[in-house]
Amino acid sequence: MQKGQIRVQTENIFPIIKKFLYSDHEIFVRELVSNAVDASRKLKTLSSIGEAKGDLGELRIDVELDAKEKTLSIIDRGIGMTAEEVDKYLNQVAFSGAEEFVNKYKGQNEENIIGKFGLGFYSAFMVSDKVEVYTKSFKDEPATYWSCDGSPEFELYSIEKPERGTKIILHINEESKEFLEPGRIRGILEKFCRFLPVPIYFIDKNDKEEKTDEEKAEEPKPINNTTPAWTKKPADLSKEDYENFYKELYPYGETPLFWIHLNVDYPFNLTGILYFPKIKHSYEIQKDKIQLYSNQVFVTDEVKDIVPEFLMLLHGVIDSPDIPLNVSRSYLQGDPNVKKINAHITKKVADKLEEIFKSDRPSFEQKWESLGLFVKYGMMTDDKFLEKANKFMVMEDVDAKFFTLEEYKLETETLQKNKEAKQVILYTTDPVHQDVYIQAAKGKGYKVVKAETLVDAAFINHMEMKWDNVQFVRVDADIVDNLIDKAEDQSSVLNADEETKLKELFGVEVPQLHVTVEVKGLSPEGPPVVATRPEFMRRMKDMGAAGGGMASFYATMPDEVTLTVNGNHSIFQNILKEDDTAMQEKQVRNLADLALLSQGLLKGNALTSFINRSVELMQGDKKASFVTEA
Repeated sequence: MQKGQIRVQTENIFPIIKKFLYSDHEIFVRELVSNAVDASRKLKTLSSIGEAKGDLGELRIDVELDAKEKTLSIIDRGIGMTAEEVDKYLNQVAFSGAEEFVNKYKGQNEENIIGKFGLGFYSAFMVSDKVEVYTKSFKDEPATYWSCDGSPEFELYSIEKPERGTKIILHINEESKEFLEPGRIRGILEKFCRFLPVPIYFIDKNDKEEKTDEEKAEEPKPINNTTPAWTKKPADLSKEDYENFYKELYPYGETPLFWIHLNVDYPFNLTGILYFPKIKHSYEIQKDKIQLYSNQVFVTDEVKDIVPEFLMLLHGVIDSPDIPLNVSRSYLQGDPNVKKINAHITKKVADKLEEIFKSDRPSFEQKWESLGLFVKYGMMTDDKFLEKANKFMVMEDVDAKFFTLEEYKLETETLQKNKEAKQVILYTTDPVHQDVYIQAAKGKGYKVVKAETLVDAAFINHMEMKWDNVQFVRVDADIVDNLIDKAEDQSSVLNADEETKLKELFGVEVPQLHVTVEVKGLSPEGPPVVATRPEFMRRMKDMGAAGGGMASFYATMPDEVTLTVNGNHSIFQNILKEDDTAMQEKQVRNLADLALLSQGLLKGNALTSFINRSVELMQGDKKASFVTEA
């Protein structure tokens, strides 16, 4: 029997401290099961090159919980350890057996080895009063027992153990008794180990659930899928395979639009499947749906350093042994490989979108409601993606026709260029409420595109800086004659005194609005009054309301609105002839309110007053009231 002290090298003491201070104690399950997987895969490697003789038998991992005994055991049938190896790997903290194995057998068809960090085993002491190890090597040597109570003291001696492999018994401490609950352990296994390459079985030794004979006869099922879709070749997978794997990842998710299978082995290793989810409304956007794995071990769903920010909206899996991780395997560190992977994913996504656009444009347009969010977000945040996306980014007009930027320019070349030779893209943020403005623009032959999503306000501002000679103008930003260029003032049938009188009548105070009144000679068939909101100020307010940095100052300012009075409309001849000043003011105020209502700017008490006034005017009874004014 050997007794001694575990040899802790001073240069390794800080990683140990980090490990023990790590707040997420549940990762001990992942570390120990990962080690068991390594042991099993090492055995397969040695068998394939003739170093391990005989039948391997069933390679599986059992996780046994015995709440009565307060123990949790991890049992494998892998490579096992000799007494010398136990002393070397368990008593010299932070010496990585996996790393040594990979270096020794590099280039000899070695299986991927998970545990390259050396401290996985010692995570057991975060939750245990005592840890016992029973192990027998594949070599013809005696089995070995090792135990430690978390102090530097250990015991190590030979024992009888007929089966090859390792059994680790954790005596769970009082502070960690949550790990004696079957649901807790099963949940951890399903989270971290659901795609490990060796079958894992969870056994609750205190399970008192009564089972039928049929249930007892059923073969127990592993908790993991050992060959997930991303580990296979794309040629070996059908559409149904990809969709079924998506359901496995997201049981309640809708069938995705399409997917990209990643498979790179140079200059870095990367596999995975990224799915484009259906997004019916922009407020449904959910980030952190991509899962990061390292050789099929779940690491994290915080992948912002690996996946470009705009693709955080995607779903799926990325697996790479080349992504550097710290000792806890939970946070990414800066590394050139991460940047290369990031750029590669961006290119793959852009290429896939362009391929679909070219090969099946109708399908691409049909999916645009969801795709547009990814594409616009990417164009704002990644210049390389912007360059590619200019070819397939489309805009849908109010008549459900789609245009690329170049197609829109060709379509509007003659009518929608302003004096500065800029192409004016007219857009609507609300086709229903802005319909009167849209119809006026269409009457001029203009093309109005939809910009209804949460990202469109920022997208429009960004693209005006990125696209040459392009200007966006909302369809209700001015009277239709001024949308492209300020039109020359047409002559009004009103004289100067009448125009002044109308300006006085329309110059009313409206709560929380800054109203400017102008009288213009417009078409007699046009509306009597048009309310417009200056493009710059409206954009600033929209951005401010969304928390747009310095623009938040504008969010607190009153809405600016211009009331353009059509001096050529016949209604004003009648109003100006009206002898009753009170009636005159009511009629003018109603016309102003109708214009404000078209912009959604008539609210609260002002709206109530408008309703009452309208009833009075219709009844010809100045005292009638349909709604009591506040």
